[in-house]
Amino acid sequence: MRIFQRIHNKLNWSPRRYLGVMMGLLALSYLSSALYHTYKPLPDGLNYAGPLRHAEVKFLADQTYLDAQGQQHYDHQIFNEMLRLIDEAQSLIVLDMFLFNPQTGASKQEHQALSKQLTEALLNKRLMQPEVEIKFITDPINSVYGGITAQHYRELRQAGVDVIETNLTPLRASNPSWSGFWYLCCQGIGNNPEKGWLPNPFGPEKVTLRSYFDLFNFKANHRKTLVVDTDQGWKALVTSMNPHDGSSRHSNIGLLVWGRTAIDILATEQAVGIMSQANMPAVIAGEFEAEKKQPQVQVLTEKAIYEGVLKLLETAKADEQIDLAMFYLSERKIVKGLIAAHERGVKLRVLLDANKDAFGLEKNGVPNRPVAAELHQAGIPLRWCNTQGEQCHSKMLIKRNAQQQEMILGSANFTARNLKNYNLETNLRVLGPAQAPVFQDAQQYFDTAWSNLNGRQMSVDYAQYADESTLKYGLYRLMEWSGWSTF
Repeated sequence: MRIFQRIHNKLNWSPRRYLGVMMGLLALSYLSSALYHTYKPLPDGLNYAGPLRHAEVKFLADQTYLDAQGQQHYDHQIFNEMLRLIDEAQSLIVLDMFLFNPQTGASKQEHQALSKQLTEALLNKRLMQPEVEIKFITDPINSVYGGITAQHYRELRQAGVDVIETNLTPLRASNPSWSGFWYLCCQGIGNNPEKGWLPNPFGPEKVTLRSYFDLFNFKANHRKTLVVDTDQGWKALVTSMNPHDGSSRHSNIGLLVWGRTAIDILATEQAVGIMSQANMPAVIAGEFEAEKKQPQVQVLTEKAIYEGVLKLLETAKADEQIDLAMFYLSERKIVKGLIAAHERGVKLRVLLDANKDAFGLEKNGVPNRPVAAELHQAGIPLRWCNTQGEQCHSKMLIKRNAQQQEMILGSANFTARNLKNYNLETNLRVLGPAQAPVFQDAQQYFDTAWSNLNGRQMSVDYAQYADESTLKYGLYRLMEWSGWSTF
């Protein structure tokens, strides 16, 4: 106390000056926290670009469309493939799924109980083949960051399935103005699913204020992967599809890949499990590939996806074709890359979700409509998915000429949060001859949606949802820059 008294006597500061110094130190601490958590080192194994490997690969799609009479139909393949892979597994199943819950939000539409079906498939697998090890990695949004008790978690864990909620703390801050405060004051405060008193933004249960505080960091494990070993070798699924009831009507894409590439995907999931303090299985495999006639496949995660997309756009030549189907498009370098490719003579087609529906709630069209206005002004052909309450949730980029094709698809939207080492994401890059079935099927998917082929009403003209509002454009740019957004 005498030391502090001596310092006080020597400084002879007024109370106002003391307050100013304290406020300055708090502001410095806040800014230091925000900067550190925005640029801190990533955990090992993230931002991964694997080797290009010849591999057998198959394109999968979920198409939701209207017929000529205006009746909605579903041609969905991905979830059924997921169930088949689980059934084929011999000793190991590793899933990583962003949304895995029965919530449907405010939607009044009928939905398929995907989360229940997947839970039952895993429980049945444990019952019939208890020697099969199952690791299910998912995002804490499914328990509202510990604010509710997830019944399907309990059932799976009781059956011996290791349900791993991703530890998002090691990830960088995509919303630093909030996270700078959060990591100083609140990250150590535990949550209690029995003490909820606020409305749940996703379901009927009550949640705590802590759940909202955690939500505002806008961090996510946004991956959608499944890896299994089968009697035909290792197989993996990379997709944009969530086993989430409210997402059951969405259009989506996916790739099923065999062989060593599947083990590359498994290695990226081991990194997430280890980051989350889980005990992950180790798989040792030599270097091997499929026949050279097969396309080459590369695993990309986090910012490696971004770099792959930019390279694809930058290397596109005049008279090549680029087709983009995307749920969220907002990242500035990609927007500029599309315009630059168009100006070089590259042929483009851009198919976007109109960002009007979110589980029964109406959205304002940001970011896609302001971005679409910018692309339209540059002369790039655009169409909107003809959604009827569901979302056009595909994330796919294709470049082709008469001989070769390249495509990048998976979980990642083309936004800063999805591509700049904030979210966890997994995509596959595929290269090969244009005649390969995987490219033919992907091209058929896009062409059907773009041109409403085979009586499937899947897209509408740009004019139907055109929005050239300067205010919305400014809002989009502010949200993309600040991180205060859900995209």
